[in-house]
Amino acid sequence: MLDRNRQHQIAGPGHGHALSADLYYDGAQNYSPYGRDYEDQDERFNPLRLLFYVVQYRWLIVMMAAAGLVAGIVVTMMQTPKYLATTRLEVLVPSAKVFQDIEVVSETSDMRAFETAREKLKSRALAQRVVFQLGLSEKPDFLFPTPNFSLSNIFYRAFGISKSPSIEEKTPEERERIAIGRVLGDLSVTLVANTSLLSIAFADQNPKYASDIANQVAQSFIDQRLDQTSETSDLARQFIQEQVLQVKQKLQKSEEELVAYAKDAGITITGEEKSLIGSNIETLNTALATAIQERLDAGRMVDQIDKGRAASLGPVLESEGLQKITEKLSDLTSQYQQKLGILKPGFPEMQQLQAQIKELQRLYDNGVLTITDSLRQKYQEAQNKEADLKTKLAEMETQQVIFNDKNIKYTILKREVDSNRSQYDNLIAKLNEVGVSSELKTQSAAIVDFATLPNRPYSPRLTINLAIALALFLALSASIIYIIELLNNTFTNPEQIEKELGLAMLGILPHVDDRELIASIADPKSGLSEAYRSLRTSLQFSGAEGAPRSLLVTSSEPSEGKSTTSFKLGQDFAALGARVLIVDGDLRKPNLHRLFGLDNTIGLSNLLTNTVRKEDLASIFRATKYPNVTVLTSGTIPPNPADLLSSPKMALIITNLGKRFDLVIIDAPPVVGLSDAPILSRLAEGTLMVISTNQVTRKSAKTALKRLRAAGANVVGAAMSKFAVNKFDYNYGYKYMNYQYYDYGTPKLEGKVDDGADQPAYAKSPAFRRLVRRIRSSVGGFVDRAKSLS
Repeated sequence: MLDRNRQHQIAGPGHGHALSADLYYDGAQNYSPYGRDYEDQDERFNPLRLLFYVVQYRWLIVMMAAAGLVAGIVVTMMQTPKYLATTRLEVLVPSAKVFQDIEVVSETSDMRAFETAREKLKSRALAQRVVFQLGLSEKPDFLFPTPNFSLSNIFYRAFGISKSPSIEEKTPEERERIAIGRVLGDLSVTLVANTSLLSIAFADQNPKYASDIANQVAQSFIDQRLDQTSETSDLARQFIQEQVLQVKQKLQKSEEELVAYAKDAGITITGEEKSLIGSNIETLNTALATAIQERLDAGRMVDQIDKGRAASLGPVLESEGLQKITEKLSDLTSQYQQKLGILKPGFPEMQQLQAQIKELQRLYDNGVLTITDSLRQKYQEAQNKEADLKTKLAEMETQQVIFNDKNIKYTILKREVDSNRSQYDNLIAKLNEVGVSSELKTQSAAIVDFATLPNRPYSPRLTINLAIALALFLALSASIIYIIELLNNTFTNPEQIEKELGLAMLGILPHVDDRELIASIADPKSGLSEAYRSLRTSLQFSGAEGAPRSLLVTSSEPSEGKSTTSFKLGQDFAALGARVLIVDGDLRKPNLHRLFGLDNTIGLSNLLTNTVRKEDLASIFRATKYPNVTVLTSGTIPPNPADLLSSPKMALIITNLGKRFDLVIIDAPPVVGLSDAPILSRLAEGTLMVISTNQVTRKSAKTALKRLRAAGANVVGAAMSKFAVNKFDYNYGYKYMNYQYYDYGTPKLEGKVDDGADQPAYAKSPAFRRLVRRIRSSVGGFVDRAKSLS
């Protein structure tokens, strides 16, 4: 590792202490899969992602939208204009019962009535009635309309060409069937919500047909209902009349049988339809109850008489003669008592009073005796009457038993008569009601609004067709974009590398045109140089002790920029005062010596094969024009590079070089297809993978990383090369929108272009150079995109 004591030089020359990594970079640890949950980030909805997809595929979307608009217009021209007429019909549901056995219609039955009316309006019988009423089977333009959707409609609408077949080619039955099918096919009936109204709509190419048929459907429904009601009433009346005659005959026959049996059995029926015996028994029971009550009342009086309380009886107290005698007796007794205090009882006057009192008492006693005798007589008569009634009732009950035996058949015949009479009365009432209801002819529906002649077609609607076509073609463009992105298995942005490979993104290297590459590398203030310095800073914080002392730079496939990265990183670390050795470990197709402008006569291969003289060992490590940068070229290309790199001598060389230099950068060959890079990765403290944008496939990069890790390499992170920073790209495009990000603070220098040729005056303008650069970058981005798709 680089010496921690030298960190202050690398972090910032001229400062007395090391600066925090947060001031330069987010830190390599933040790119670690342990520090971020990339899966969660990918699942979140990102509106900016959709925006960049729209910008990226803007021409495809515009072309598909234009195609959609054209398709919408063509589809509209291929459709035949149709007119719509609507009639509103109110369904009248009865609110009261007409017959006694019909219940009041409930809300549920109301809905059934509406649905029934709706289905009847769409019935074939009603359509046949409409065809007959309007004579539609004899109208060729109705029977053979223009096709609703056809390519020929474009010519018809453009040039007014129309052709109608002859109706003579069809039989009347076929014409009627065609007309009925047209009526049913273009008719729609809907129930207006929360109302009892039905909306009857008919669509046709002829506005007159549309309004006439809509109105006729409603009127035919009403007429059909009236005809059905009248026909039903006639049938009901005829049926009831037949039933009345049959029941009348049965009633007459049953009455004759009842009278004949009553006559033969000697059964007499009173006006209340009771037998004479039953009536007599009922009368006797009433009389017996009265006689018993009278006997009880008379018995109570006799009982009072027997107890010596005759004077307190009601008849005695109510007798006027006895009351006068009692008053006179009381008056004489009072006089006698008054005179008894003056005169003696033997006095004649006193004896006279006594004689009068005795006479009156005798008369009173005789009167009471007479009343009590009459009460006793009445009690005896009540007893005799009760006994007579009981005797008579017993006789009548005996007769009733005999009558009941005869009355069984009589009751059966009587019940049959009553049943026939009840049926006869009900049928007569029904017959009268049917006659009245048939004369009423109440309508079950009424037309609320008649259909008017439509003045413009309702179909096709250009705006709707355009909107549908535009939506379909935009959806198709979205599908195409999705398929393109699905088939694109290269890396287009850094987030894909972090997610697919799980590597920390240490640097993003912008794409530079090949003609400007050398100038951009040489210019310390170019965007590419600034990106490499950012990569250097990330490497400084890639480990706990700083940058690794030995760093292997490799890639999955050739031409991804690993040699340029090794070349530029050596310069940038050397600029911080570190002693840097760059080793060209590619013993198959070395390139590092070309970047430094050196020959490749001797180098690493000669050192490994002991083909270098001792006095020439020092000349193998060549100083460059860049301060603190030393280069060890690959040397002579050997026939067995893998054997040399895997030898113990190679490991010993790397260890010794790590002690002499602060940083050893090894430019290794690509990983895929070769074993050199995995061998060298075991010798280096850290490995940096260079992954090019829109070039290397994801499978190739995963395979390369898997081989490195299987060999025991410490892959510290990845650098994304050839990133088109001037392109709108999803998620990272807004961070690196153009080169101005890297040119912040860089003065605008005027001068000749990089190739040194003389240029006209306008070429010296910074604006012109930026325009040329953007055009080149756009063309280059398009070419790269085409290559990646192919």
